[in-house]
Amino acid sequence: MIKAPNKLQDLRRRIYVKAKAEPAWRFWGLYTHVCKLETLREAYKMAKRNNGAPGIDGVTFEAIEEAGVETFLERLREELVSGKYQPMRNRRREIPKGGGKTRVLSIPAIRDRVVQGALKLILEPVFEADFQPGSYGYRPKRGAHEAVRRVTHAVNQYKHRVIDIDLRAYFDNIRHFILLAKVARRVDDKEVMRLLKMSLSATGKKGVPQGGVISPLLSNIYLNEVDKMLEKAKRVTSDKYTRVEYARYADDLVILVDAKAEKDWLLQGVGRRLREELSKIQVEVNEKKSRIVNMANGESFGFLGFEIRWIKGRRGKWWPLCTPQTDKRTALLRKLKEEFRRYQSQPAGRIIERINPILRGWVTYFATGNSGRTFNYIREWVEKKMRRHLMRAGKRGGFGWRRWSKTWLYENLGLFHDYRVVYGGSPSAVLST
Repeated sequence: MIKAPNKLQDLRRRIYVKAKAEPAWRFWGLYTHVCKLETLREAYKMAKRNNGAPGIDGVTFEAIEEAGVETFLERLREELVSGKYQPMRNRRREIPKGGGKTRVLSIPAIRDRVVQGALKLILEPVFEADFQPGSYGYRPKRGAHEAVRRVTHAVNQYKHRVIDIDLRAYFDNIRHFILLAKVARRVDDKEVMRLLKMSLSATGKKGVPQGGVISPLLSNIYLNEVDKMLEKAKRVTSDKYTRVEYARYADDLVILVDAKAEKDWLLQGVGRRLREELSKIQVEVNEKKSRIVNMANGESFGFLGFEIRWIKGRRGKWWPLCTPQTDKRTALLRKLKEEFRRYQSQPAGRIIERINPILRGWVTYFATGNSGRTFNYIREWVEKKMRRHLMRAGKRGGFGWRRWSKTWLYENLGLFHDYRVVYGGSPSAVLST
């Protein structure tokens, strides 16, 4: 979980231990801890680390620190304790999603981010104790790489029929009354529930804001019963081997089922139960984008930006191949090309300042599975673009192969070159956990 100051960390640990030991316990007296200056200070640090644009009030971190952070936090605490606190409307901002589509980010004011952060610090250990092993999104010490490895491990165990589910506008359609009822099963504190309800209302009549500090936690709470159903399906259908596996990262969910023909009923049964559980919380399945994949027939599926397929290696052994999806690579190259175009008249160092963070972020995310070939392609593409930029600056043609060595590009110019794959190459490396 979030690393916090000792007293706050001890409190969070005690809450987690209690929640884990007593699954039916409803916590009270939490609001006092939300309002503590220690909690608000930590929530402010979290918000500042994430930085981000100002909310609808236009107040920036620089303005807050100029006026005094302690004064800002004291005022916020007084509003919370007196019951006068009211969240502002979120500022809405559209960002490109790919394929001509956009995603709407809801940006809370910094004061509201701090309050949401304080709520998260106190509520997270309660619900972290309830979350299931197959849930990976926005959770402590878990991430996309672990989720992908869980999936490739299941593929290697011959779970080759995949239910690839797409949830229609999941974050935008979370019903507040259902979410609040789920939180209330574990929280018996009127002030906390009132504060949470106000924070949700700032987004509209339904949905949790993509950009809200507490939204990831709430989105996991909303789908936790679905995870529990899948854990039960996994448990009750197991004999010597498990016949069902699943992995969920936020609203990205895949279910893998045993490939044997006699398990056809299981494939149908799990799919039906999943839809029943989703209908209870009014989450719609996008049937056009959802499908059943049979990997034994050469079909593949995407999960968290990776393409996963079952292939036969050179020595005749079958294993799961996990590579970055082609459209993710295309999007990266398009973004890099735009940077080279925009700064074509600038020195090479300026271009490198722009593209290195983009490359570092993309490569770090995809540095698992079998990304080596894709990384080689990207590295060679970037090298050529960099050489063309240098040659144009000298009003020359070609790529300057003899003029500049690779070592010079990387060591002297400082071009990003850390294309290592953490779990790449061999099947055993892909499957190590």
